[in-house]
Amino acid sequence: MAGRGRQKATATMADLADRYDLYQQSVQCPEADIDFVLEQFHILRRRKPHILREDFCGTAYTACEWVCRDDKNRAFGVDLDLEVLDWGRQNNVKRLTKVQQGRISLMHANVMEAETPAVDVLLAMNFSYWTLLTRRRVQAYFNRVYKVLVDDGLLFLDCYGGYDAPREIKERRRLDNFTYVWHQEDFDPLTSEMKCNIHFKFPDKSRIKKAFSYKWRLWTLPEIREMLEEAGFSDIHIYWEQADEKTGEGNGEFEEVTRGSADPGWITYVVAGR
Repeated sequence: MAGRGRQKATATMADLADRYDLYQQSVQCPEADIDFVLEQFHILRRRKPHILREDFCGTAYTACEWVCRDDKNRAFGVDLDLEVLDWGRQNNVKRLTKVQQGRISLMHANVMEAETPAVDVLLAMNFSYWTLLTRRRVQAYFNRVYKVLVDDGLLFLDCYGGYDAPREIKERRRLDNFTYVWHQEDFDPLTSEMKCNIHFKFPDKSRIKKAFSYKWRLWTLPEIREMLEEAGFSDIHIYWEQADEKTGEGNGEFEEVTRGSADPGWITYVVAGR
């Protein structure tokens, strides 16, 4: 009898999952990022920004949040990966109203070469600029950013560190229907270059191994500040993530500091203006 003894193949949760959607759920919180940008821009510049550029924008999740916040807001997203840009167009930009879609432009381009109007805010988040592995390349990028900003514009970066940062470790975080795994696979102390991966695991024991992989350099805050200053930025602020009193884990609240803490792991925003 045809098919006797055969079991019908069943798709696993990993087979059905979308890695970009999983990334947005587990890594990004554009609402919090834009809240922070608006709050600090008002404090530092005493006006409301309207033009934003998101470098290394990926799915343009944050750029889409920006155009939703104000009818005057306009966003430019720049990324070298055409696949992720197309996903963002289909899954994020298309969810906007037609009017909002008209105020966002996604560009398949190198951030070193992309031409956009001058902007109030430039974002390079999720440690994306760490893919620039040499001081010369980061310096060139900061020089470029300096020219893209309006006179009172602000650059927003993030940075992480601590004595766990160069370790070869795995960290797991459970979400509603999957587990996010951050894997620092390899670190070279001669160059500070790292190989990092994101894996996803599911309740049915299926997984997406190396859903995303990165080769980047573990830059330190002193190096970043020095390169910003060399690019012409003189108004530099560091905002340290605060810790939950019970768990000791980061709570998503950031306060400006002039001195850090020797923590195993920390995250900061770096905000730079002229």
